[in-house]
Amino acid sequence: MLVPGMLCDDDLWTGVRDGLGARTVTAAITAPTITAMAAQVLGTTAGPFALIGLSLGAIVGFEVMRLAPERVTAFCAISTNAAAPTPAQLSGWRATAERVERGEFDDVVKDDILPTMFSPRAADALAARFTGMAARIGPDGLRAQLAAQATRTDAFPVLAQATCPILVVCGDADALCPVDFHQRIAATAPGGRLHVVPGAGHLLPMERSRESSELLRAWLPDTAPAA
Repeated sequence: MLVPGMLCDDDLWTGVRDGLGARTVTAAITAPTITAMAAQVLGTTAGPFALIGLSLGAIVGFEVMRLAPERVTAFCAISTNAAAPTPAQLSGWRATAERVERGEFDDVVKDDILPTMFSPRAADALAARFTGMAARIGPDGLRAQLAAQATRTDAFPVLAQATCPILVVCGDADALCPVDFHQRIAATAPGGRLHVVPGAGHLLPMERSRESSELLRAWLPDTAPAA
């Protein structure tokens, strides 16, 4: 189960998906709350699954584990934050939503969000792919995702009770979610393991698709449910 981040769609996993050696499905998260997004993920397929989520997708994954831990055989959280929103984040999301409502979606994507998505060395090469994904999500989708972000809760109690293997992956050049966020996630989960990718930014599966694919492929055989 692949769950993309904010303003991302299935193209986030291009270059990763085919190398996983397992059947994959990408969940769409379009609801205005994290709990409703988690319900969308759980409704995407029947039975157990290994969940790989990036950023908002991993935040939704934490909620999936709270609602239906028996469905999740393994969880990979990439470039994310398990803490509840801060007042500054809540204020910033409201301001962004107001700008989108005024018709400034393109400026928000280009000027505010895109500069935080990649390491400097990858930004130029991947900018068009990201803005293409953002355009497909669109203003209404972004407003729903911002509203959902505001309903986040502290996921550390869920992580502390997790029984499945948990792989935490991040880049040390992530402008949004620094390494210490991920260190805390891996340390909290009983089955937690941390992998840091030197020089990688926030959208790590796009920026380092081959490395991401190889890492996940090596992890999945040990965590996938038996046939």
